[in-house]
Amino acid sequence: MNWDDTTDASAAERLVGASADREDQAVEAALRPKDLGEFIGQEKVREQLDLVLRAARARGATADHVLLSGAPGLGKTTLSMIIAAEMGAPIRITSGPAIQHAGDLAAILSSLQEGEVLFLDEIHRMSRPAEEMLYMAMEDFRVDVIVGKGPGATAIPLELPPFTLVGATTRAGLLPPPLRDRFGFTAHMEFYEPTELERVVHRSANLLDVEVEADGAAEIAGRSRGTPRIANRLLRRVRDYAQVKADGVITRDIAAAALAVYEVDARGLDRLDRAVLEALLKLFGGGPVGLSTLAVAVSEERETVEEVAEPFLVREGLLARTPRGRVATPAAWVHLGLTPPRSAAAGNGQGDLFGT
Repeated sequence: MNWDDTTDASAAERLVGASADREDQAVEAALRPKDLGEFIGQEKVREQLDLVLRAARARGATADHVLLSGAPGLGKTTLSMIIAAEMGAPIRITSGPAIQHAGDLAAILSSLQEGEVLFLDEIHRMSRPAEEMLYMAMEDFRVDVIVGKGPGATAIPLELPPFTLVGATTRAGLLPPPLRDRFGFTAHMEFYEPTELERVVHRSANLLDVEVEADGAAEIAGRSRGTPRIANRLLRRVRDYAQVKADGVITRDIAAAALAVYEVDARGLDRLDRAVLEALLKLFGGGPVGLSTLAVAVSEERETVEEVAEPFLVREGLLARTPRGRVATPAAWVHLGLTPPRSAAAGNGQGDLFGT
């Protein structure tokens, strides 16, 4: 089980949103794996990171700075805590949006202990002055504190103890190259396979003292969008259903019935996802249609449709973003059990431009 924090409030309100709400954070604290051996999935990242940490311990040195990128809910925060545990060091946790001034960062850095791990979530959202201060801190373990203003201002160099920075980002492309190049190890977190999520569900069920059968775990994993955080959230909701409506044991039928109540279908689509697809198919014949028009059709904000619903629909091959607008794929028609019109079957209307 692997999770990380995010600030997307819109996604946090959805059962299949990858953002962590307060309930998720409380449960995750109890369920997080404590070392790399317990960490499920991300095989390449685990193998590479294990070599980095073992080598650092053998040298008696602090580990290289680590950059973790990937979608929310895949385990970036969990890995940062494992890095600290494997190195036998304390960890300090903060986030990019919380550091708005260079002084904020200087206060954090100056209070670090030798070998301490500083986890900086959403590092791409840090202010530019703080970012420039971080360059020197990462490379030389030193920061210049500016005292005074104007012509009389002076820079006082402040030596820092060696530390390990673990940066996490959901948008690695927004990191400036000078910052990205200062990380000794970078890793991209991939979405999980259903078999890996089944292991996540079984492990969480054991820790939560929930009995889940193999087919029940498979049903939950198949609807979890490749994200451990979502798998654990769905497990808790199915557990509630099983305790109230059945004997407490999670089977395939119980899991399917529970998730039907919560409007999460077999591919992991929820009410918002299906509303977007249904509007695109039923009202606009599969598209192309503009984003603003589509948002009005489902009574949602443009940003909600674009940032919350569309990424998963595109990843599932149900929707395509084109220069002319949003277009449904043949798989979308099949998933909703609808028959596409002739124009859609010929290429979403583009083949009928001249009526041929």
